[in-house]
Amino acid sequence: MKRISQKLIDTWVHFGPRFLPFADVATDDLPLSRLLRLSLFQVSVGIMLVLLVGTLNRVMIVELKVPASLVAIMISLPLLFAPFRALIGYRSDTHRSHLGWRRVPYMWMGTMLQFGGLSIMPFALLVLSGAGQSSNAPAWIGQLGAAVAFLLVGAGVHITQTVGLALANDLVKEESQPKVVGLMYVMMLVGMIASALIFGELLSEYSPGRLIQVIQGAAIVIMVLNVVALWKQECRDRAKVAAREVNVSFSESWGIFCKGNHAIRRLLAVGLGTMAFTMEDILLEPYGGEILNMSVGATTSLTATLAIGGLFGFALASHVLGKGYDAFRMAMNGAFVGLPAFLAVILAAPLGSPTLFAVGILLIGFGSGLFGHGTLTATMRLAPKKQSGLALGAWGAVQATAAGTAIALGGVIRDLASPLAGAAGGYIVVYIIEIVLLLAAIVVMLPLIKSRFNLATNTA
Repeated sequence: MKRISQKLIDTWVHFGPRFLPFADVATDDLPLSRLLRLSLFQVSVGIMLVLLVGTLNRVMIVELKVPASLVAIMISLPLLFAPFRALIGYRSDTHRSHLGWRRVPYMWMGTMLQFGGLSIMPFALLVLSGAGQSSNAPAWIGQLGAAVAFLLVGAGVHITQTVGLALANDLVKEESQPKVVGLMYVMMLVGMIASALIFGELLSEYSPGRLIQVIQGAAIVIMVLNVVALWKQECRDRAKVAAREVNVSFSESWGIFCKGNHAIRRLLAVGLGTMAFTMEDILLEPYGGEILNMSVGATTSLTATLAIGGLFGFALASHVLGKGYDAFRMAMNGAFVGLPAFLAVILAAPLGSPTLFAVGILLIGFGSGLFGHGTLTATMRLAPKKQSGLALGAWGAVQATAAGTAIALGGVIRDLASPLAGAAGGYIVVYIIEIVLLLAAIVVMLPLIKSRFNLATNTA
């Protein structure tokens, strides 16, 4: 048995660099097996995204009849914490621990926040469902409990992801940092795909009790994955504890970053594109359930379709960017793919076609993957010296803030537009706004592509 297991591991490590995007970052000192184990924290992030943005929002809107605007606000509550991602990364860079750790304390704190939020969530959903004795409880108790649960889980995800990516950067050489970050995001998509399929199967026959079991199981899985991911990844170095000092304050570091080449324009492009690709996140599954009469299991599986599209986008972008392709142009290509994708989703309603709907979702994920990888690579390549962690935090802060804002606006706009435009019309208005945002992102990125083209011409 041991010989068979070793053979399987050797086979996986051999084929990994050929078929797994960014796997060529592995070295003798940092084998692929260790990187993949570290990437389990991103798998846990993918599970949380599917649970919050996919499964729970559809159940709350369709089965529990909670207004979409209220659900959108709950899911976007982590937006309150998102702007601090750059500060979290900076603080973990300069953290002074007598144990000699910088990243581990923050990773553990983020894990515990997620576990705490998932512990509260089942009780809040019981009150919202009105099942059994909970029917006598005031509705606001369930809403408040759900809001606190979403806030804790979201804050934990932000901390875990930001510091985990910083830890991954610590383990590789500077020239390989963009590759390892890309690998981590691919593993997040793998987590999304796997969890969406599992949740879809478990909830094929929906009941409040089954949903609570899924949430409780997810809490345990998250804890186990993050503990395994952290095990012996960061070396303890007590000798550096007393010597580690902050030479530059956060405000000074941020000022240096903002003076970089088109830094603000790049962040604006990230914000607009992210809003365009995420405003429909909490609406896709309710759209499939309410307008196209799809089951809970079927709509949850669509989240896997979205993640598969994103995985293909990341893989293609990795291959092309590795040959020197312009990162901003790659991001613009992703925005262009999003245009017909949202048109397909819009046309699925009048045509009554779940197939066209699924194709549109696949293309949305593909375009989002191209856009996300392009902007991420551009951010890492153009980061000021010794500020890759801050640059990554800024990219994550803008992306998370834009995503939270877009999710909240998507639900509110849908509720406001539905009485005027009909049930399907409320959703379609949101999709049209996303098309407009994609066009705005393209306009913002045009000078970035021209600037890099002129720079290349002058250098030649």
